[in-house]
Amino acid sequence: MTAFAMPVFVFAILLIVAIALLIALIVALVRGKRFRERFMRGVFLAAACVSVLCVLLICLFLFVNGVPAIGEIGPLRFLAGTSWRPGNGLYGIAPMILGSLYVTAGAILFGVPLGLLTAVFMASFCGKRLHGVASPLISLLAGIPSVVYGFFGLVVMVPAVRLLFGSDETGGKSMLTASLLLGIMILPTIVSVSETAIRAVPDIYYEGALALGATHERAVFFAVLPAAKSGVMAAVILGVGRSIGETMAVIMVAGNQAVIPGNPLHGLRTMTANIVLEMGYAADLHREALISTSVVLFVFILLINFLFSLAKRGQTL
Repeated sequence: MTAFAMPVFVFAILLIVAIALLIALIVALVRGKRFRERFMRGVFLAAACVSVLCVLLICLFLFVNGVPAIGEIGPLRFLAGTSWRPGNGLYGIAPMILGSLYVTAGAILFGVPLGLLTAVFMASFCGKRLHGVASPLISLLAGIPSVVYGFFGLVVMVPAVRLLFGSDETGGKSMLTASLLLGIMILPTIVSVSETAIRAVPDIYYEGALALGATHERAVFFAVLPAAKSGVMAAVILGVGRSIGETMAVIMVAGNQAVIPGNPLHGLRTMTANIVLEMGYAADLHREALISTSVVLFVFILLINFLFSLAKRGQTL
C-alpha cells in the first residue's frame, strides 16, 4: 500500500463510520426509549472500536511505510549508526535516539520531583484561597502552545545558560536548556494528575496515620502518598509521553546538531526534531528513513508504557 493510498483508505473508513453513526442517531430519535438505550450502548461500543481502529491504522501506516526502509538500510546501520548524512547515503539515527533519551531523562529529573511536590502541596498543605488562585494558573500552563514555550526558552533560558555556564560553543542551545524547558512543560500534567490521585485516597489512610501518632507531614508522605502511587505513575507516564514527543520547543533551544552530545552543554537533535526539520524536502529513501524514525519513536513509547504497566502490576501484587 503506497504512502498516498494509506491516508485515503483511513479517511474513507472514518467517513463511513461517521455517516453510519449519524444515520443510526437519526433513527434512534424517532424510536422508543428501550431502543435508544440499546442504541447508546452500541454508540459507546462503536466509539471504543473507532479509537482502537485509529491506533491500529496508525501502526499499519508506520510499519508498512517504515519497516522496508530499515531493511534496505540495514537494522544495525540504521539504529546504531552515528552518522546522519542523507546526501551521502548515511542514515544512522543513534545520535537522535540518544538525544531523545537524554532530553527526556533530564526533563523527568527536573519536572517529576518539582511537579510531585507541588501536587502534594496543592492537595494537603495549600489553603482554599491560595488553591483557588494557583490551580487555574497551573492549568493555564497546559494551554500554552509549545512554540510559545520555545520562544521563552530562546529569549530567556538560552542566554541564562550561556551566562551561567559559559556555553559559547552552542550559544546556550544545549541538552541542558532543552531538558529544563521540557521539565517546565510537563509540570501541569504531573501536578494535575498527581493531585487528583492524592485527593482520591480515602481519608482513613490519613486519619489512621494520625491515630498512630504521626504528624501531618509524615501522614501525608508516608501514608497518603504511597497509596496514590498508581496515579502518580500515570502522571509520570503522561509526562514522559509529552516530553519524548515534543518537537517545536526542542527545535528552538536544543541546537539541532545530529551528533552524540559529550556533555549537557552540547547541542543535540531528537528524533521528532529530525523528522520535522527534513521531511519538507526529503524524497525517496531519505523520506522513508524519516518515516522509519517515527516507527522507532512509536516503539519507544510503547515500550515505556509497557514497562510502567509491568511496574504498576508488580506493585499491586
